[in-house]
Order: sequence, then C-alpha cells, then structure tokens
Amino acid sequence: MNIDDPISAYELWAAEQRVLKIQTKLHQWATDDPRRQFTDLFNLVADPAFLMVAWGRVWGNRGARSAGVDGLRPATLQPVERAFLTRLRQQVKSGEFAPLPVRERMIPKRSGKLRALGIPTAADRVVQASLKLVLEPIFEADFQPCSYGFRPKRRAQDAIAEIHMLGSNSYEWVLDADIKACFDEISHPALLARIRARVGDKRVVGLVKAFLKAGVLSEQGITRDTKTGTPQGGILSPLLANIALSVLDEYFASIWQAQMATRVDRARRRRHGQATYRLVRYADDFVVMVHGTRAHAEAVREQIIPVLASVGLRLSEEKTTIAHLDEGFEFLGFRIQRQTKRGSHKRYVYTWVSRRSLTSIKAKVKTITRQGTNNPLKDLLRQLNPVLRGWTNYFRHAVAKQTFSNLQDYTWRRVIGWMRRKYHHANWKQIRRHLGGWWPQENGTALFDTRTVPVTRYRYRGAAIPTPWTPQRATTRVA
Repeated sequence: MNIDDPISAYELWAAEQRVLKIQTKLHQWATDDPRRQFTDLFNLVADPAFLMVAWGRVWGNRGARSAGVDGLRPATLQPVERAFLTRLRQQVKSGEFAPLPVRERMIPKRSGKLRALGIPTAADRVVQASLKLVLEPIFEADFQPCSYGFRPKRRAQDAIAEIHMLGSNSYEWVLDADIKACFDEISHPALLARIRARVGDKRVVGLVKAFLKAGVLSEQGITRDTKTGTPQGGILSPLLANIALSVLDEYFASIWQAQMATRVDRARRRRHGQATYRLVRYADDFVVMVHGTRAHAEAVREQIIPVLASVGLRLSEEKTTIAHLDEGFEFLGFRIQRQTKRGSHKRYVYTWVSRRSLTSIKAKVKTITRQGTNNPLKDLLRQLNPVLRGWTNYFRHAVAKQTFSNLQDYTWRRVIGWMRRKYHHANWKQIRRHLGGWWPQENGTALFDTRTVPVTRYRYRGAAIPTPWTPQRATTRVA
C-alpha cells in the first residue's frame, strides 16, 4: 500500500457502511435494554473503519482550514492521510495518545461580547469524531423527543413546530430560558457519571475525561486548566453537552409520564387549578410551554434551578424571561406570537423572522458588498449566494414572503452600489450593459433571488423523527 495515495471514495463508502452497521447494532442494544452497560467499545474507537469515517468528516468540514496548537490543518493532510491515520491508530491502541490543549479563539457575539471557540489539533479532532461515532447511537436511545439541538435528523424547525403546536393548544405562558455559560460550567464529575451509566469501558471513559481535562491555550499564549465545561468547537462537545443537559429532559419527561400522560390526567389537573407544561430544548436554549398561569410558569422556573445545579449549571437571570403568547417571544431566530387573523375573530399562532435575524443577514450582505472592486462580479455573487440561500432556507417555513422580498430589494441595491463603485464613470445604461440586463449576473452566475423561495408550513413530526439507525415511529400529539 502506498501511504502517499489518498483514500479512495470507494474505501470511504465501504468504511461508512461498516460503521453504520455497527452503529445500528449498538443503538438497537441500547434501545432494547435501557440499563445495559457497554464494556467493549475502545476497540471500535481505534477501528480503521471508524477512524477513516471520522477523518472524512474532519477533512470535509469547513474547520479543516484551521489549525490547532500543533499548527497542522487537516485540509493539508490529504496526500498523507493513510500514514496519518495509521500512526494515530497505533497511538490510540497503545495508550500513547494524549489530547493537546485546544487553541482558543475569541469570536464576537451579537451582543458585543466575546465567545471562546476551541480549535483542537487535527489528531484530536479525528479521535473525537471516532468517539462520537461510537457513543452517539448509544446515548440517542436515551435522549428524549423534546431535545432538538445537535442531534441527527433533527433541526430547529422541529422545535419551532412543536412550540407552534403547543401554543395552538392553549399552552399560553412561555418560560423562555437560557443557561449561563453552559459549555464552560458543565460539571465534569456529573457528566462522567452519566457517561459511566451507559459505558463500562474504562478506556473510553478515560479518553473522554482526557479531552475534558486537555486545557486551553489562550490567544495570549497562556495555558489554562479546564476544571469544568467542554470547549465549544470540539466535535465531541455538542454530544457531551446533550448528555449533561438530558438531566433536564428526563426531569420533565418523568413528570409528564407520571402526572400528565393522558387527556384524562391533564383535564383532572386543570380542574384542580394545576398546570400542564412541556419542555422544548435546542442545545442550551429552551422554553417551557405552560397551560396555566404566570404563577405556574414562575413555579416551573424554580423547579428547574436544582435540576440544572445537579450538573453544575445555572439559569441566566438576564436572558430568562416569562411571557404570554399574545405578547410574543423570540426563539432560535424566530418571532412567535399569537394574533387575531385579519378579517376574522379567530386567533392563531404565527412564526415570523425576528427583527434581529433580518438585521444580521443584512449586516452580512453589507460586509460582503463593501469589499474592493478589483475582483469580477462573479466572485461577489459566489460569496453572496450561499449566504442568501442558506438563510432563506432556514426561514422558509415562517411567515416570511414579505421579508424575503425586502431582503431581495436590499441585496439588489447593495450589488448595484458595488457596480457603481467599480464603474464609477458609467451611467445606469452602461452598468446595465455590464450586467446584461437589470438583474446582476456574469458568465452564467446570477444573484440568488430570495423572492423565489417557496414559503410553506413545516410539518410537525412529533416523536416520529427517526434516527439514522431506527425506523420511523408513530407521531405523538399533545392537547
């Protein structure tokens, strides 16, 4: 075997099929026996097929262009990927592998504050990806349907659809909560205890612990120990966060199952002046929809505090609010509010694009179109189009037709302004000649028209969302 040859597409496909087959077995075993402990997983982490699939995901990710503390970018390793994976496998199997500190990079947030992003080394990313391939199908068997963030085949639109469904069934009070510094404050002992409940292989638990304790190299060149939390940016971090936060999901699921599982149970509680409520969580952002009063929503907030404290977390006081559905609230970039339908006396729950989300996409368009005019129009359009297409695809299930039209007008004006700067001596007729018409295009590349995106109602899937390893199940409805 020539180690300088890149891995072929067929080899990667064959490895993916083997990994999928093993993952399906792991998920089925975990589903069949909720108390089963898996005691022989380390060999899978170091399995050539798992490492090859893990490498494919690392190399194909946008982050492949970024280097960790070792200075190696995964994008540059493709010519010697066989040798890299062979050496890495030997290190993992022999126990010589030890994660290096993640390189910290501060990213500005919309609020003006900075968020720390951790960039692991190329080797650490591959081993983390392999760990995720092994652990995810096991813990997916335990995760509750109310969780949607960073889970396979689940998306933000599912969370919004569930909120819409609950709001349409008189769940009028909304506890809109946010966990303070979630990825920084997760308790390591609590997280590892939850992992040990399912994973009896001490080498796998030790590898997870090593990643948690690897440390952080700051932008000032100072290495810090990580006594709590899991660095944002790591491939394994979202899964670990979901494992820790599943304590919240399980708490609400147990109460629902014990006291509110049937229509009769819910009706009895309401007759006695008690509330019914449901959790909808996306990563560390979540809402609790309450069928009751504001006092009930406040009581639920107090119940959450000790549950989060069990894994070292706390609510953000400034970001946790209680609102009525008629007042509206924002969640995952959407504005959700109940209003009277125009021309009728009936009230419906509507989802719009939030003003902050629209401001954010306009800021991105403005940034792209403020660049220099040395490059051709085609290059500008190639930068704009993926941004516009991705944003409109995310919001195409909201009441967004007018918003898409407004965005199209704004983008068109920005591109025409860029053209006027490029050809500053040209009049409108000459600019149109450069464009080949009134719509910006060049050499077969045209500006993406956001008005053409169809706006449709998203189908609520309930508990019928399949994992990659299980068949689809029946939908669960709540009233």
